[in-house]
Amino acid sequence: MTSNLNPLELVLQASIIVQIVMALLLLASIVSWSIMLRKRSELRRASSEADRFEEVFWSGGDLTAMFRAIDQSRRVTKGMESIFEQGFREFTRMRQHGATAAAQLIEGSRRGMRVALLRESDRLEHSLSMLATIGSTSPYVGLFGTVWGIMNAFHGLGNVQQATLAMVAPGIAEALIATAMGLFAAIPAVIAYNRYADQVSRIELRYDTFVEELSSILQRHATMPRSGQGPAAEAHA
Repeated sequence: MTSNLNPLELVLQASIIVQIVMALLLLASIVSWSIMLRKRSELRRASSEADRFEEVFWSGGDLTAMFRAIDQSRRVTKGMESIFEQGFREFTRMRQHGATAAAQLIEGSRRGMRVALLRESDRLEHSLSMLATIGSTSPYVGLFGTVWGIMNAFHGLGNVQQATLAMVAPGIAEALIATAMGLFAAIPAVIAYNRYADQVSRIELRYDTFVEELSSILQRHATMPRSGQGPAAEAHA
């Protein structure tokens, strides 16, 4: 009986339906862990990049020079830097095309920043829905395997005169392994989803706050005559 209850042997001797369920749960666990590791690195990088950009931005330097340096680097910008680039590019473009009304300039720059913000939000939230799906469905998939395995175990008892625990234990044990695998796949996915969703919300709030702050700076300079010195970022009080 001890030999028959070896987990590996139980998995190998399980019915084909239960084995398929276990394989799906194992695949779901691998996918969720790969997403968790990638998202952990991505969110850390996004937060550190935002810290570095804000440090440079609020140093009081010339924003026009900052924009030109970003534009001339010809690299793909991300995060807060991308929001700044798109907003300031639209502000500069509209001024060069003769737009002088402050409301028009700010509306154009905010439109560019909002597009960049939505793009960054979509990038940060990518794959989070997969974690939520794995976390919410894996227990039920495991439960399906458990129910199927128990049904098979009791179905086999119908063909014998006398049922014993030794006869039914392997079938029930293999069924419960499916439940355990479902929980193993679901619990880390749910924890990671809640944690990363909170981190994404915090980063998105920083981006949204930056949009308002840059809009305020551009608002104060929208009606100023153009000169060699562009708007500068005022340090926080």
